[in-house]
Amino acid sequence: MSPNAAIPSLLPIYNRIDLVFERGLGSWLWTTDGRRFLDFTSGIAVNGLGHCHPHLVKTLQDQAAKLWHVSNLFRIGELERLADRLVANSFAETVFLCNSGAEAMEACIKMARRFHFHRGQPERNRIITFEGAFHGRTMATISAAGGTRLIEGFAPLLDGFDQVPFGDHEALEAAVTEATAGILIEPIQGEGGIRPLPRVCLEGLRELCDRHDILLIFDEVQCGMGRTGQLFAHQHFGVTPDIMGLAKGLGGGFPIGACLATARAASGMTTSTHGSTFGGNPLASAVASAVLDVMLEAGFLDTVRARGDYLRERAEALVARHGETFELVRGTGLMVGLKPRGSNLELAAALRAAGLLTVPAGDNIVRLLPPLTVSEAEIDQALETIETCCRERAA
Repeated sequence: MSPNAAIPSLLPIYNRIDLVFERGLGSWLWTTDGRRFLDFTSGIAVNGLGHCHPHLVKTLQDQAAKLWHVSNLFRIGELERLADRLVANSFAETVFLCNSGAEAMEACIKMARRFHFHRGQPERNRIITFEGAFHGRTMATISAAGGTRLIEGFAPLLDGFDQVPFGDHEALEAAVTEATAGILIEPIQGEGGIRPLPRVCLEGLRELCDRHDILLIFDEVQCGMGRTGQLFAHQHFGVTPDIMGLAKGLGGGFPIGACLATARAASGMTTSTHGSTFGGNPLASAVASAVLDVMLEAGFLDTVRARGDYLRERAEALVARHGETFELVRGTGLMVGLKPRGSNLELAAALRAAGLLTVPAGDNIVRLLPPLTVSEAEIDQALETIETCCRERAA
């Protein structure tokens, strides 16, 4: 505790749950008092390969014994290798590495504005965003997302964002002006309540951007890196962006983010226009490349898709049996949301008391975000725990 009794030494910006974990393995976490929990949070879609994956552990240990950090004033071999692999396995032709999802989205926003500035159109600097979005907690990203919970007390917000209702294509069309630089959207809203955008909407976004010569920006910080059964969520829809932000699962638990782009979209990002002290350092880059080692193995994503189908089928059957408790299930792959008829916070607390960790989200959703390495037996156990809670709450 802080010497000042009025405030704890740790800034109280989180309403932290009274659990302290001391170790994890695969899909499981253990507290300091010996309790075991099945982890269907994955650090909010971060620990994509589960806890203490042996290949990540060995890579981290080996790299830590060699080199942690050098400045981006110099070439970094691990960084270059990671960038090459991201380009080889995506739509992108170039990559910027940073430390978090918020930083990745900041880079995306700056890149979109700089693209038009570089072409002699500095007045094209506005970006269209969508209600229910979450893009981070910097001033630019909360200004982009809006929403009282994010922006209250932080005025004045940054100008340059025009928000429209999620899924309202007419409102989107009306929002496009001669000042529009880009459209920013999550292919599947995470914090907004596991809301996938329909294929026809993503196709419409691509056509709209092409028609008006504006940039399409995807935020795949939560839904990317294998979470949906494809390396990137947009690959399910056959629609590619011009710019995309990644983080969370990219490092498997180690802090790293990335902004991926086509050469055209990145044409304005010349020397000294952007940077990061820690971004892409040898330690972070080596771990992220180790994550790709696993995710790009033959059959890995096939297994993730199969596990996602299995989780969705079990969840849909559960909702059908317990209509008095649940309204619906939605999501893609191992990114599933359950909408209870009561409070999602109360349901998450009940599941936690029964040994299952889940994540509340907007629209009264409880998120199921297991590691991509989850087994069918662990999915069965999670759904049985939810079913038991349903029966107890109905009794």
